[in-house]
Amino acid sequence: MLQTPSGGAGSGTAAADSGLMSIGTVLNVLRDEFPEVTISKIRFLESEGLIEPQRTASGYRKFSPEDVERLGHVLRMQRDHYLPLKVIREHLDALGRGEEVRLPTLGRQRGPGDDERLGDLFGEPEAPTAARIGRDELLAAAEIGERELDEWESYGLVAPLPDGGYDAEVVAVAALVVELGRSGIEPRHLRAMKAAADREAGLVDQVVAPLKRHRNPQTRAHAEARTKELAGLTMKLHAALVRTALGVRLP
Repeated sequence: MLQTPSGGAGSGTAAADSGLMSIGTVLNVLRDEFPEVTISKIRFLESEGLIEPQRTASGYRKFSPEDVERLGHVLRMQRDHYLPLKVIREHLDALGRGEEVRLPTLGRQRGPGDDERLGDLFGEPEAPTAARIGRDELLAAAEIGERELDEWESYGLVAPLPDGGYDAEVVAVAALVVELGRSGIEPRHLRAMKAAADREAGLVDQVVAPLKRHRNPQTRAHAEARTKELAGLTMKLHAALVRTALGVRLP
């Protein structure tokens, strides 16, 4: 749960008497849980209708504790479930009306503790997350058309399974491609990232391949755990290298 400041910090960025906060104060509150959040991100979510902070006579944004909580819900649903903003908005609006709502089961597999955390907000999921989704489901989840999906496939960003469906993780890829597109980074620009990801996956697979071929079932099970561990390390290294190249330092 996000903890909002109690006021009286003397920074001049929050109206202690009313509990309202400036966008800078909100950024500091959110960064404990979401270290990569930026002021631009908060403004973008406002432009998309996810939050509606008050405005002073001079035009400055002032956020209530409820605004901060809503922002936390939005960022959590993006991070943990890769939900489109339209779906997130509909869920939060339903919550605001006092309706009982559940997150869609489409999307990334949840990790330990996620069900409990999200269950507090949206109730228990009706079914386990799908391992595969159909083409129509992917189009709906990503809020794109056939032409866009065909383009993504032509660049190798997503690929259908032999039966024509898609691995559910593709929803995460789709959401990220859409978000990058809003900043002018088009699918054709992402081919190099896909090629780099394939090389990283090949490197990990090369390390664990002997374990996968082992006759001992426990050794093969260890190969899966080792794959996940190495995948996590390569992703962290990739992120660190990108931040270093851009000169971006997280607090």
